[in-house]
Amino acid sequence: MKYYIIAGEASGDLHGSNLMKGIYKHDPNAEIRFWGGDLMQQAGGTLVKHYRDLAFMGFAEVVMNLKTILNNIKICKADILNFKPDVLIFIDYPGFNMRIAKWAKELSMKTHYYISPQIWAWKENRIQAIKRDVDKMYVILPFEKDFYEKKHNFPVDFVGHPLIDAIHNRPKTDTEKFRHENNLDEKPIIALLPGSRKQEISKMLSEMLSVVDSFPDYQFVIAGAPSQDFEFYKQFLTNKSVHFISNKTYDLLSVAHAALVTSGTATLETALFKVPEVVLYKGNWISYQIAKRIITLKYISLVNLIMDQEVVTELIQGDCNPKKIKTELDKILEPNHRSKLLATYDLLEEKLGGEGASDKTARLIIDNLT
Repeated sequence: MKYYIIAGEASGDLHGSNLMKGIYKHDPNAEIRFWGGDLMQQAGGTLVKHYRDLAFMGFAEVVMNLKTILNNIKICKADILNFKPDVLIFIDYPGFNMRIAKWAKELSMKTHYYISPQIWAWKENRIQAIKRDVDKMYVILPFEKDFYEKKHNFPVDFVGHPLIDAIHNRPKTDTEKFRHENNLDEKPIIALLPGSRKQEISKMLSEMLSVVDSFPDYQFVIAGAPSQDFEFYKQFLTNKSVHFISNKTYDLLSVAHAALVTSGTATLETALFKVPEVVLYKGNWISYQIAKRIITLKYISLVNLIMDQEVVTELIQGDCNPKKIKTELDKILEPNHRSKLLATYDLLEEKLGGEGASDKTARLIIDNLT
């Protein structure tokens, strides 16, 4: 069968690649075209457009790049018509994917959605479009099943979280080799995860780096996103005690002692690697003011949302400043605080279900097509 997959950011590329492996396992003759990234390209199939050309963060940035976004939608529709897939598979990225889903359903194409848009956070009225335009929904967060089925009477499949597979199935990192290859010394590592888009990296790295000199017994390592070149990061590397490692975030987290993390999927990845973290967010002022008025969630990090309590500290906008970052980083370096946090991380993993999310989703997709 022929599958057309659309992922628009780094996390979607990761989950899309594992989904593709599952599809090829259960349908060895599968033909796949996709919008995604390097990981999906390594899994096979044909890359149409890389997510680095798609990712625009925040309301203001989307408006500024509207012409590019609309042109990408036009390119996508033409490519789908040419390919004639048996199913379209959307991975998160709702601003783009829901537009394609509406168009596809008008043409009676089969539409499956893996990793739900976060309509439980904002734009809950999108449920009407989802009911109309999405044939099958596969959700990865335990509270999403109740949200869709009990609140909105829309049946979904909870498949577990694919990050568990991605982390458990990866080769074990050789700590000494990793330190040696990346010119790291024996000091404990504090990982800096500033995000994957230029706008958020520019905002967040300066805040993260502001506390480096307050922790001389630690070494700080920036996790470079695969979507950005080293040249972009050079402007931030003015402190010789700060290291930079590109496209090895999981290796870095596997050896890190603590982390400062921009809100997003990385907050959950860090927790699943059992690394104490402080979650930071500071956005474009206009985008933040708009978001603050329409998002009613108690928390911004997936860790806290899943556990429905403040497990990790969140420093948002005005609270994301050097003084508070230093205070909270001090806390997670303290042994008693760390042990309590790590115990809660174990409970978090239990709530997310077991391994096999990507494989289960691939089987469900194929079963629903045959």
